[in-house]
Amino acid sequence: MTRSKSASQPFDKYEYYLKSVQSPETDAEFIDKAFKDLRKRKAISMREDFCGTYSLTCEWVKLGNKKQGIGVDLDPEPLEYGANHSAYQSLTAKQKKRVRILCDDVMNPKLPKADIVNAMNFSYSLFKKREELKVYFKNVYKTLNSDGMFILDCFGGSECQEENESETEHDDFSYFWDQDSFDPVTNEAQFYIHFKRKGEKKRKKVFSYDWRLWTIPELRELMQEVGFKETVVYWEGTDEDGDGDGVFTRTEVGEECDSWVAYVVGLK
Repeated sequence: MTRSKSASQPFDKYEYYLKSVQSPETDAEFIDKAFKDLRKRKAISMREDFCGTYSLTCEWVKLGNKKQGIGVDLDPEPLEYGANHSAYQSLTAKQKKRVRILCDDVMNPKLPKADIVNAMNFSYSLFKKREELKVYFKNVYKTLNSDGMFILDCFGGSECQEENESETEHDDFSYFWDQDSFDPVTNEAQFYIHFKRKGEKKRKKVFSYDWRLWTIPELRELMQEVGFKETVVYWEGTDEDGDGDGVFTRTEVGEECDSWVAYVVGLK
């Protein structure tokens, strides 16, 4: 059997994650537009909590020559990777000056303030207790500018309440999203990401997520409890096949479906 070109290269888990999971350019544009629509002005500063390799922060500063991006994460490994690879190295020298990366706790009350704080890729789901998540939301509220916006993504649907594994095929590899378990008493679930490059065996449990699945009403109620004046939901539309089409529209009425993704926004 002939080995593919990718199979002859060292396996870089962050590279394959970025290829499979994130759409930082699209996310940055959506966040920028949502703020402008909701606040009637342009946002300058954005803080990316749980930023990992901080691709979203890098895409943010590309949107304008005044944009300021802040990334915060406790894990030094992805931060170091981000500094040497991917989006950051594509920035100009001037753009890099507008990026500030902190190896810090998102609970730190002294984090830099921003027009926007985001917690994407469901990262806040590591907080399993309501009081823990509330403390985090309180800190976000305190560290937002006076008319700031907090945005996070969430997911759900009947498929998220059962064991299942889905495969997405790319040119030279496959990405697997594996829901290994779900507990209806606690709403806790165990997820894994696997990868399989052509000509190689599946690499199992490359990434692992032990999460609580928070519902949209829970997230909105917590935002309101910590002081946000208004909450907004953006719901993803569907294509002809019934899959998500990447287009998010503000709504107060969702759609019953097996799997859905939405954004929840808190306005200070």
